[in-house]
Amino acid sequence: MVEFLDGLVRACDTLCQRYGADKIKTIGDSYMAAAGFDGRQAEGAVAIGRLALAMMEVIEQQPPLGDRKLRLRAGIHCGPATAGVIGDTRFSYDVWGDAVNTASRMESHGEPGRIQVSEAFRDLAADHFVFEERGSTDIKSLGATRTFFLVGPRD
Repeated sequence: MVEFLDGLVRACDTLCQRYGADKIKTIGDSYMAAAGFDGRQAEGAVAIGRLALAMMEVIEQQPPLGDRKLRLRAGIHCGPATAGVIGDTRFSYDVWGDAVNTASRMESHGEPGRIQVSEAFRDLAADHFVFEERGSTDIKSLGATRTFFLVGPRD
């Protein structure tokens, strides 16, 4: 199990470097990445969209784990966030804010094998990607929220 997960995380780390995203951390079986901390929000959104699509491909190419085929569920949102290093022992770099919480909700309320995004992300990245409207989804702590699935790059 550890070897399998290590391979997946290393593949995602490589994708972060390729697309210009920053790996923030892994949380259990989750992988958190972000981009646009340099103030270039639109470029950061494109980087994260491309990263998410590439991660879907990597997961799809993996052999089954035992008798189960893994399916990635991803969530994306954009907005202000705060980042920093916390702690004295086992310190960690982390990111906080409503944007992080909303992205987490996009993931947790999404569907396996899909990338669910917020309307704000869709609006920011609409020139670069194709989206499928999911409609209004009841999202914990947000209520009825208009969401979309990121389908692929725009030609």
